[in-house]
Amino acid sequence: MKKVLVGISGGVDSSVSALLLKEQGYEVIGCTMKLFESDTTDSKNVCEKLNIEYRELDLKEEFKKDVINYFIESYKNGETPNPCVMCNKKLKFGYLSRYAFQENNIDYIATGHYAKVEYSDKYKRFVLKKADNLSKDQSYFLYNIDKNILDKILFPLSNFKDKEEIREIAKEKGLNTASKSDSQDICFIPDGNYKKFLSNNGIKENIGNVIYNEKVIGKHNGLHNYTIGQRKGLGIAHENPLYVVGFNKESNELIVGEEQDLYVSNFKVKDYNLLLFDEIKEPIKVMVKTRYKSIESPAIINMDNDLISVIFDTPQKGVTKGQSAVFYIDDIVLGGGIID
Repeated sequence: MKKVLVGISGGVDSSVSALLLKEQGYEVIGCTMKLFESDTTDSKNVCEKLNIEYRELDLKEEFKKDVINYFIESYKNGETPNPCVMCNKKLKFGYLSRYAFQENNIDYIATGHYAKVEYSDKYKRFVLKKADNLSKDQSYFLYNIDKNILDKILFPLSNFKDKEEIREIAKEKGLNTASKSDSQDICFIPDGNYKKFLSNNGIKENIGNVIYNEKVIGKHNGLHNYTIGQRKGLGIAHENPLYVVGFNKESNELIVGEEQDLYVSNFKVKDYNLLLFDEIKEPIKVMVKTRYKSIESPAIINMDNDLISVIFDTPQKGVTKGQSAVFYIDDIVLGGGIID
């Protein structure tokens, strides 16, 4: 019997994932990663109800070092980070895979993510694909995992079209997570107030100039309080609506412009990870997502020294330094990286 280590978060998705895998004949081990001080009662109850082994890993130090500190440093550097991408890379599919495969001789790891892993005859390798439920698809957050472990990853929810199906399964089996609401925002900032969190972690309000057309038109209260495309909260009266279009960290300046100034035709990607190919040898036509909720846009990608260059077919707005750009060919994730 094949063993699978399932990441149990205490939510309905991971609970039903463990249930489905048990019904498919796997020896299931439920595993909760303690990333900060939190209640693990729901996770324990699910494993007890399913009669599967429960393990708890204390990863608070690793989470602080690899995710929280990354989040804080990114804002210090004038970037808008995506901590979920880093958590998936370093912890959920990094530490957890080493714990399973290298330390405990477990065959697979599984999570409640909405995504799909399949073998592709065309590409002669296992590939990461979008989930059938495109409205819930989370492949965007998973581009950064190691392609060498794709054949050992299971996503039991990949074929479900409706979240209510999953809740109904949990309800039928008497799982206490059946009606539990989905987690929102950033897990380590439960109240959603990231500005307060940053302030409490050493990023103070550093007043500087707001620049429009190379002229000072106002003051800002710290670059970390703003993001590309932001319109509200600028506190500046102008004949046309103004938006945040950039940052000058060295001079502590907030750059604003009109809506047309938000559009970019090209950008570069650093810290990239390729899943579909081992390297990019020539220009490739792809679809690009620059934020989780953004619409995919056609583009050409190619290598540019140690970076990947992205050239849109038509200019797009909302490209934000520090966010992830993820590249797709049809429903397959080619790879992605951090917008530079």
